[in-house]
Amino acid sequence: MENEIAKKSDLIEKIVSKVKEKKKLIISTLFIFFIILSGVIFFYYYQDNQNEKISEKYIKAGIYLGSKDKEKSKIIYREIILSKNKFYSILALNNMIENDLVKESKEILNYFEIIENINITKEQKNLVKLKKALYFKKISRDIEGNELLKEIIADNSIWKETAIEASK
Repeated sequence: MENEIAKKSDLIEKIVSKVKEKKKLIISTLFIFFIILSGVIFFYYYQDNQNEKISEKYIKAGIYLGSKDKEKSKIIYREIILSKNKFYSILALNNMIENDLVKESKEILNYFEIIENINITKEQKNLVKLKKALYFKKISRDIEGNELLKEIIADNSIWKETAIEASK
């Protein structure tokens, strides 16, 4: 019994001495862990805050569009696209096209290029390709539109059926 108690106290003394030896390393590791954790929390807070601001802009642009102030709506939708938000940029471009806010096809194609360079899922990219193909057809660039539709069909995307319908 006394032997076990002595072994436990020896073990505790060894642990305490190791902690004292490695005190700087332990403190440094905890400090680095705290800094990294704080950075990650800040990053997610910042992203959430940015998404909230962009969603408010999107709603504001919709209100301007509803009140027939197309110029203000167009400006806000442009800001949203240039923010490269994964969700709202695609919606903003869609609203610009559907409501004919931009007359220049070159400008719309530049917006498509911006959105295609956003880090989005494969199916979102295929949706953007589908919208771009339909836009090409709208502006009488059928060959380019059909090429995009073929890519979507070959990719076996969830948009495949829609692409097949659009290519007819």
